[in-house]
Amino acid sequence: MASTMFVALPAAAQGIADTSEAGAASDEIIVTAQKRSERLQDVPLAVTAVTADALARQNINDTASLTRAVPSLQLQQGASSSTGGFRIRGVGTQLFSLGVEASVAMVVDGVVAARQTQNFADFADIERIEVLRGPQGTLFGKNATAGVINIVTARPKDVFGGSIDATVAEQNEYRVKGTVTGPITDTLKARVSGYYNSVGGYLRNVPTGEAVNKAEGWGLRGKLDWQATPDLNFLLTMDYRKNDTSCCNAVIIRSQNPDTLALIAPVRPSIGNTRISQDVIAFNDDRQFQTALEANWDLGAATITSITAYQKYKNESNFPPDLLNNPVPVYIPGNAQFGPGLTLAKFDQNGGGIDLRQFSHELRIASNGTRDLTYVLGLFYSNVTIDRDFLRTASTCPTDGGPIGVACANPLTFSASSLSRNKSEGIAGFGQVEWRVAGGLKLIGGLRVQHESTSVEGSTQAPAIVGTIPFAAPYAGKRSASDTAVTGKAGVQYEFSRDAQIYATYTRGYKGLGFNTELGTDFATQDPVLPEHVNAYEVGFKGRTADGVLTVALAGFIADYTDLQVLADRSNLAAGQYGFVQTNAGKSQTKGIELEATVKPADNFAVSFGMTYAKTRLDVDGLSCALQDQAAANIFTGNFPVNTCYRRQTLDTNGNVIATSGALQDIRGGILPVSPKLRLTISPSYEMPLGNNGMSAVFQTGINFQSKQQTSLEQDPLLEQEAYALVDASIGIRGPDNRWYVTGFVRNLFDQHFAAAKIHLSPIATPAQPFDIAAFTSKESNRYFGVNFGAKF
Repeated sequence: MASTMFVALPAAAQGIADTSEAGAASDEIIVTAQKRSERLQDVPLAVTAVTADALARQNINDTASLTRAVPSLQLQQGASSSTGGFRIRGVGTQLFSLGVEASVAMVVDGVVAARQTQNFADFADIERIEVLRGPQGTLFGKNATAGVINIVTARPKDVFGGSIDATVAEQNEYRVKGTVTGPITDTLKARVSGYYNSVGGYLRNVPTGEAVNKAEGWGLRGKLDWQATPDLNFLLTMDYRKNDTSCCNAVIIRSQNPDTLALIAPVRPSIGNTRISQDVIAFNDDRQFQTALEANWDLGAATITSITAYQKYKNESNFPPDLLNNPVPVYIPGNAQFGPGLTLAKFDQNGGGIDLRQFSHELRIASNGTRDLTYVLGLFYSNVTIDRDFLRTASTCPTDGGPIGVACANPLTFSASSLSRNKSEGIAGFGQVEWRVAGGLKLIGGLRVQHESTSVEGSTQAPAIVGTIPFAAPYAGKRSASDTAVTGKAGVQYEFSRDAQIYATYTRGYKGLGFNTELGTDFATQDPVLPEHVNAYEVGFKGRTADGVLTVALAGFIADYTDLQVLADRSNLAAGQYGFVQTNAGKSQTKGIELEATVKPADNFAVSFGMTYAKTRLDVDGLSCALQDQAAANIFTGNFPVNTCYRRQTLDTNGNVIATSGALQDIRGGILPVSPKLRLTISPSYEMPLGNNGMSAVFQTGINFQSKQQTSLEQDPLLEQEAYALVDASIGIRGPDNRWYVTGFVRNLFDQHFAAAKIHLSPIATPAQPFDIAAFTSKESNRYFGVNFGAKF
């Protein structure tokens, strides 16, 4: 019978750690979730710690696939890395302008990414990944109102060693990564790691036969660790990565329009569609360089840490919205979206570049070990410059241009381009203290004071190409703003023993103001989007039975957001108007419970379980209506309805009409996009000895379920993704002491098709023809097999 006593909790549902600290059991995870080295069991907040071994067993190769291991983590797929992002407990970035920060912070070896476009990266030589759930701004800053993904890479070792790992899978997927480490002198040691990935496309472009949505990338990281004195250590890290993709092309999954079907033939829309027909393929190319110098001075009772870092990131991308194979403009009936008498004929230039530079420095002091009073105090400085360029061109035909799909006799081309520079500078002081009042009772208090100034200078050229028609109004100007905020944390923790604890915390979070940097912005008059605030409450329990049979981590949470920063679609297609406006929503909330547990009835058998139930709500005014509801929108001059599509009419004092808006809706109690109420993960694993030679066979299954989710802020029922479950499985052989391994695996065993995001995007998606739906999909939306093998030395 399992003992009712509790001992230290490992990373529930993620496997057992290899890292430990003096005095800690070897099966305990050590994390830096509070910028101090602590047992995961002792940390009074919800953290999922995924070890290197857990990443390998589940074949998690990048940040996007990390969602398979963390039920509270969701990926919002976009047309490029700058329009996608992560969500925790249903909350994530709703704005994709480069002038606005992320809601989920990505931190690599203590250095925070400046913008969410940097958050998509391949993994290599990882020690562990910590996903901190809920607002973490007290210690991690203003771009963590939803949580933090804290990635810790492996440090150099005192003895020579290394590893190599390779994966081969269907659809021309090849991955290889390796590392070598060891001492150079008695006080200097080094580590070099790298990876190369070539992943074939899982979509087929019919006109060329080319596989698309493919990727090729490589990265190299070097570390030098110098023990200058017994108490002073320096760690220099340099990291470069490059990734080129023909991504992210959308597939048409639904259409009731015979004209659309004729234009995309022989492609047949369905949720399992893997074919497109386009003359221009989307691409997204990333480059990133980062260097950091970390110094740690051990004072005995505390350690002073300094991290100085420089990042440089570049991106080039383009997404063709017409989704057609039309090298020249062609006649497409019924879509007069560029004004009376003109139909869209070609629209395939819609992209540009990003050039980001950031310098940051953090200086902090943190207490060592476990004492009645523990603390972290620090200062943080950041300086970010982002240059953004964008070009958009589209061609039109007269509405009486001729039979569908024929070349236009007299096409008209629209064009516009923009250049902008966003600069921001911020400084913050922060601290958090935990005080053991008596016995197992601790009080928690934290405070952060931060000041930021930001500016955007830009111009729009319209037309951008000589001889074309302006696609947007020409703008030029500069705007600046600044803000000071005080946030913090308060809580109580009670440790029944070293073996179990409960805690309750309140956190005040903040994300700063930001300007729009994208095409169509009036750079002379725009106002910044207001800061986003959150009041978050969390209670939790962590524990494990003394014999290790059962481990449990349970958390309940409520987070109330005000002025949630969102991108509102205020297009009026009927009038030929396109517009996405960055704005602030009214009230929004996420609340729910999370459970992570592991049952280990035998040394060689375990079942891990994870569950997140999160209910979200959103209030926001002035959103565009679902496309299928716009034609029937009634006109109101006052007493505007909620959760109903309407047109807002403005009258002068004599009752004459001044203006009539496009179809709008004021949402009350809406659902945040990409936030299913329920996500479940179940992962049984069994390791069977093969004789007495130290070899073993390993069997593992992963089941991931998520309930229905909305993929649009506009609450469009046509863009919902139904509930689905994915089943993965693997079987492998490991050598003595895991010195080598070979594993065969299958992803999505039952070939369950699903969409990461859905949109009304086709050449004829209009209020009169609203049922053309396109989707962004992933390789995991179809079954595939592979094999992984590696060795350590």
